[in-house]
Amino acid sequence: MVDLKGQYNDIKDVVNPSIQEVIENTAFINGPKVHDFQKNLETYLGVKHVIPCANGTDALQIAMMGLGLKPGDEVITADFTFAATVEVIALLQLTPVLVDVNEDDFNINIEAVKKAITPKTKAIVPVHLFGQCANIEAIMDIANEHNLFVIEDNAQAIGADYTYKDGSKVKAGTIGNVGATSFFPSKNLGCYGDGGAIFTNDDQLAHTIRGIVNHGMYERYHHDVVGVNSRLDSIQAAVLNAKLPFLDAYNKARQTAARKYNTAFKDIDSIITPKTVRGCDGVCDTCDCHVFHQYTLRVQGANRDALAKHLNEKGIPCGVYYPIPLHRQKAYLDSRYKENDFGVTNTLVKDVISLPMHTELDDEQIDYITSTIINFING
Repeated sequence: MVDLKGQYNDIKDVVNPSIQEVIENTAFINGPKVHDFQKNLETYLGVKHVIPCANGTDALQIAMMGLGLKPGDEVITADFTFAATVEVIALLQLTPVLVDVNEDDFNINIEAVKKAITPKTKAIVPVHLFGQCANIEAIMDIANEHNLFVIEDNAQAIGADYTYKDGSKVKAGTIGNVGATSFFPSKNLGCYGDGGAIFTNDDQLAHTIRGIVNHGMYERYHHDVVGVNSRLDSIQAAVLNAKLPFLDAYNKARQTAARKYNTAFKDIDSIITPKTVRGCDGVCDTCDCHVFHQYTLRVQGANRDALAKHLNEKGIPCGVYYPIPLHRQKAYLDSRYKENDFGVTNTLVKDVISLPMHTELDDEQIDYITSTIINFING
């Protein structure tokens, strides 16, 4: 699904010296490379504060801790996403409220969010799924009307733009009260292990979060808030700092691959290609509203699981993101949920399949992948 080795080979002359510098200066925790990366990412995103941490799941949890959410507070999020989003809500003894998503972009449905709000609702967590922003402008309007926090789950959309109705643009993850991202190796900006970060323009919230990530300390052995141990180590920061200047080029390469996939599938009725619904029409030539962390098709009128098996037999990796909706997961079953409220999600889990998507895809690979799929569907 990703070619990390190919990507590394292209940039090893930049990455290796950066890693070696950390090893030689032995500043393995909270060293200069961490601070360099933090400042460079703040500049790239146009956000006041980036707080690095150990992984993307921690980033979400720490964001919620920093906002002071209390057990029993309700947090609305999408049913169609990875479990980490709802996992941290449950871990903090908050109450997850799952809602349906849109059929076109797979992101959280605005009308479903409105219907889910109760007096106990304290936050909304939109997930910018597969590399495209949720309708964050509408979500912020809802949040402002009901005095709610917005926590952006930006694990899959680093570098993506959100385009407002007035045409202005801002980077994903920097719009809500706080954003969280992951630097898992397969992400558009990935390190060589685990890593994550939290973004905010709120000075006080940033101060609180900086204490939380470091055992609640602002001064050594003085624990002012309840914290955790969640720090981005210096070697991972060195990798990320070396890769950050390539991020826009990586995202453009993904968009180019997506356009080629779309062109190949445009006349295949059984395949619904990904939709880019804000900021441009189709797949972007001139903007970054979709950065294609995943290239996810919907297969209708054909057997999705049989197609996945066929692709694997032909040596083509693929993934089903996600095969089981969160409201049906054993850990998150709740009598409040009614199947009729999740019509889109329940359809998507039967239809979706994600194809290889990375910066090293070439025309020969794309031709082989697309022709294999088309031949299968055409029988």
